[in-house]
Amino acid sequence: MGLFSSAAKVYKPAAEVNLGPDSDEHYISPNVKADAFSLLAPRVAGILVKIFAWVLEMPVIGWMVLSFLKRDNLVNKLVSEAEIPEPPLFTATHSWQDIPEQNVNLTKPGFSPAELVQEAVSCLPAELESALVDPSLGFRRWTIRDFFKAYSSGQTTPAMLRPEDIMRQAEESTLRYQQGAPLSAMDGVLVAVKDEIDCLPYPTTGGTRWLGEARRCVSDASCVAQLRLCGAVMAGKTNMHELGAGTSGINPHHGATRNPHDAGKVSGGSSGGSAAAVCAGLCPVALGADGGGSVRMPAALCGVVGFKPTAGRLSNSGLLPLNWTVGMPGILAGTVEDTLVAYAAIADQSTRTSPLLQQPELNLPLLTCTPSMANIRLAKYAKWFDDSSDDIRSCCSKALQMLRMQYGWETVEVTVPEIEEMRLAHYVTMGSECTASLAKYLDDMDKSEIGWDVRIGLTAYKSFSSRDYLNAQRLRCRQMYFHEKIFEKADAIVTPMTGVTAYPLQDDALSTGELDYINGAALVRYSIAGNFLGLPAITVPVGYDRSGLPIGLQFIGRPWSEATLLHLAYAMQEACTKDYCRKPKVYFDILNKD
Repeated sequence: MGLFSSAAKVYKPAAEVNLGPDSDEHYISPNVKADAFSLLAPRVAGILVKIFAWVLEMPVIGWMVLSFLKRDNLVNKLVSEAEIPEPPLFTATHSWQDIPEQNVNLTKPGFSPAELVQEAVSCLPAELESALVDPSLGFRRWTIRDFFKAYSSGQTTPAMLRPEDIMRQAEESTLRYQQGAPLSAMDGVLVAVKDEIDCLPYPTTGGTRWLGEARRCVSDASCVAQLRLCGAVMAGKTNMHELGAGTSGINPHHGATRNPHDAGKVSGGSSGGSAAAVCAGLCPVALGADGGGSVRMPAALCGVVGFKPTAGRLSNSGLLPLNWTVGMPGILAGTVEDTLVAYAAIADQSTRTSPLLQQPELNLPLLTCTPSMANIRLAKYAKWFDDSSDDIRSCCSKALQMLRMQYGWETVEVTVPEIEEMRLAHYVTMGSECTASLAKYLDDMDKSEIGWDVRIGLTAYKSFSSRDYLNAQRLRCRQMYFHEKIFEKADAIVTPMTGVTAYPLQDDALSTGELDYINGAALVRYSIAGNFLGLPAITVPVGYDRSGLPIGLQFIGRPWSEATLLHLAYAMQEACTKDYCRKPKVYFDILNKD
């Protein structure tokens, strides 16, 4: 599969592909030779990143180098020049499907966000069962209900926990508690917001130095507005990888987000700031945006829950339009229970009354009944599942065994075809949409305003043609078919969340960013279907590697099966509690401030 053996792939019709465990489909694992620009070095930072950017931006030489690299990294062979029988599928949205789910509370269409929060709270187990406690360390990860209880009892008030520009929100919340009329269980609870999501009075910079001025934030994003209706206190913006164009969380303009479990390791991207804030105890819930695993991947690296619902279940209004067909808001939280409460608050109610955007009614999982979930089948593709570090493979396999032993859930062996093809098609799609969306800003911009690693990414994105994009959408059509067939025999697909745990943050990358294609490919290995196909997906911590860094397990569900995924994640959380809740090295115990 080198440079001179890149004859275009001829795909057979999707219906002829064997999805069983005996399939002869070839699994391609991304490696250093199959990743963009990696011929120069597996990792590039500092002056080498600058030189690389300058070369790629040269009018003729840059085009030649990009053509060479796209050929070598299989974009041409598997996407651009491939013969694909399926028609293009341009969106990852899903029509209404009546799929019965076990142990759910069906909500009413007219409920307000605050009422939905209260409905979600009624689905939760007893409080003592929900706390994640490490007795040896005296560590407790405070939940939404812990804050609500402390505020309601007068033990503390929202205003006592807040500094400066959020005092107004906190004081209003404090007054509601004093009057005995909190808006919901989220009243006064801190929520951090990724800097890709509009939240007044803050600018939305997308991790840049310039976008906040070029595109003014004039109102809250829909998800932020709904949280405000529940009384939540918007704590401010979290750091992110610039323009969401990377997996490390290193931002040369605003600083690298460090992992609270080890400040010398990356937090992941691009929602790394939100993941780190939750992990460090600064807030029980944060908002992120997920275009290529950008919520779930940093959640796994930081040891928290990351949740991306079905495309369309949450409104994209007020998000930077970086990638129209693959990105959407997501939730990061310390526990599955808090994930459920936040999900209820921000679920998009408007689409349930629109004849053009119909989706199933909102089911909330009765977590009190999770142990009685029966006949659950989890699809596992062994070659893909095992394409991870020894620690991750061992930990995630052990977690699956625990589910089988405690709940009797079955693991079904399947083949998920063309995974590397899907990753490349998603890359072409995301890159094309990003440059089209930002063209009015980027075309006349001084390149010095952009980080060096992102400059390289944007140059690659601009090289994609209409043929590249159309063939990527044909591959999306194939993958949609494959996954629909797999979901006929399984309730969810189970994978590790990442192929590696958090890796070292190196000084030479702090001012330039870095290109680390070995680690980058490993981090996104299991992320793509959730975005490219608009499927709901959730990651939950299941243990740690030998260095004490968190490991996450992912469940990918059929469209509109959020309640089932939350049940699965909650079962996994309960099974792994003893191994799950180590105190991060950087942690702020807000409710126990002395």
